[in-house]
Amino acid sequence: MNATRAFLRATDIACRRGERLLFARLSLAVEAGEALHLAGANGIGKSSLMRILAGLMRPFAGEVEREGAMALLDERPALDTHLPLGRALDFWREVDATPAGRLDTVLTEVGLHDLLDVPVRYLSTGQRKRAALARTIAQGSPVWLLDEPLNGLDTASVAVVEKLVAQHCADGGLCVLASHQPVAVPGLKRLELAEFVL
Repeated sequence: MNATRAFLRATDIACRRGERLLFARLSLAVEAGEALHLAGANGIGKSSLMRILAGLMRPFAGEVEREGAMALLDERPALDTHLPLGRALDFWREVDATPAGRLDTVLTEVGLHDLLDVPVRYLSTGQRKRAALARTIAQGSPVWLLDEPLNGLDTASVAVVEKLVAQHCADGGLCVLASHQPVAVPGLKRLELAEFVL
């Protein structure tokens, strides 16, 4: 991965939803090789901030600078529930132009390679989450935005996610991981969203 130019910076961001100002005066900077844990309770505005960072939502104030292709994992796995997992992921493999064999490697890493014939609707919450994560990782984007990736995962699966994030950063990528749960990644920076709530 050639991710040396990847970065993500936000300056004096404010987010308003309806009549409510969720947070304000928030700044952050994540460079290639770094990971940031965006921490805070459910409902505090983590998902809104992730959408702002991804360019899917405009901030009420402030600006975001980004360099490098981005992959966003949020609460919607975007997998056809009527298809077997393998076919549902093959659709995205073609859309994302994922290199041959890359998705297979990632599926093995997240422990789903034996479930490719199982319809997505029969997968557990944790299995669906790992499938969405596999698709995100397989894209090969240097910038990962992972919104609550640990929800529904058991201890072993959480450790797999932490290992994948650490390896991604060691390879020159960057990751912003929003979670209300503890995250163990070497050198992980932490930003408490509660500090910017008015």
